[in-house]
Amino acid sequence: MIKVSQLVFEYPGHRALDGVSLEIPARSVTALVGPNGAGKSTLMRCIAGLEQPLSGRIEVHGLSVQEQPREVHRHLGYLSDFYGLYDRLNVLRCLEYAALSMGLASGQAQARAQEVAGQLDLLDLLGRSPTELSRGQRQRLAIGQAIVHQPRVLLLDEPASGLDPEARSSLSQLFRQLQAQGMTLMVSSHILSELDEYCTHILSIRNGRIESHEALQADGMAQEQAAATESLALYALEVAPPQSAGFEAHLRQALQDCTVQDFDATGSRPIQLWLPASAAARAAWLARLVQAGIPVAALSPLRERLQDRYARTRQSREHPHQEQP
Repeated sequence: MIKVSQLVFEYPGHRALDGVSLEIPARSVTALVGPNGAGKSTLMRCIAGLEQPLSGRIEVHGLSVQEQPREVHRHLGYLSDFYGLYDRLNVLRCLEYAALSMGLASGQAQARAQEVAGQLDLLDLLGRSPTELSRGQRQRLAIGQAIVHQPRVLLLDEPASGLDPEARSSLSQLFRQLQAQGMTLMVSSHILSELDEYCTHILSIRNGRIESHEALQADGMAQEQAAATESLALYALEVAPPQSAGFEAHLRQALQDCTVQDFDATGSRPIQLWLPASAAARAAWLARLVQAGIPVAALSPLRERLQDRYARTRQSREHPHQEQP
């Protein structure tokens, strides 16, 4: 859905993007993460056609952003971190104007404005000015303006900045709904726990270069590929420890052939560990564990938290010779 090839962008005296190449799959929700000044906003603005790169190529829905910007804008919605609303228009007129500006006919623009207002819980606020709205309501209106023309791709730069927990939860639900409707999202945020609720991929950028780009949870073909390459997945192992001395040492001995992320021999919380993604290999490992006399109560897959994945990626980059799961 989005393809970027060898993208270079420079500000005076500073290279903000240095040979960035990536592909964003359709119907995914990608978390764009990295420290301040990494190039996240610049990358989004280049994809949206709001900045002209020094070199490289960007395609959205098979269209060149540099060569066909107007056509690309019909398939793309963008919300910057510092957005503006027309305070002299009411909520309904803001949505209608945004739809008309994207080429929708008058009747279609009115219908879409009503539809988006319902989707974003703004129907009771249609007659109000943006100045009369709360921070969360203004944010929903800004997102409504970005999606009113039904884009295939939505770019969001710090969409939850300044929102209270309830408003953030509402946004998370909205993003999941948009993905379910077939939209492809890229979301930049410093709040990794928030992104963890709805993102399917993580794209890490630092000093204008891509550090990593990977799926957060394998499914379908990705699971088959993982099984074929004997990659690892995170699991929770629950044990029922007997009241006998030496059990902890026995358990540690039994788990020595796998990478343990969180160890607990008391049974008060599951042990988190990395196991083969292949079902056959995992079954063989579990059989050996039971034969070793470990009282296994349950084994269940875990989705690795975005914060853990980001930290693990950083560690592997900084200490490349250390064994990683």
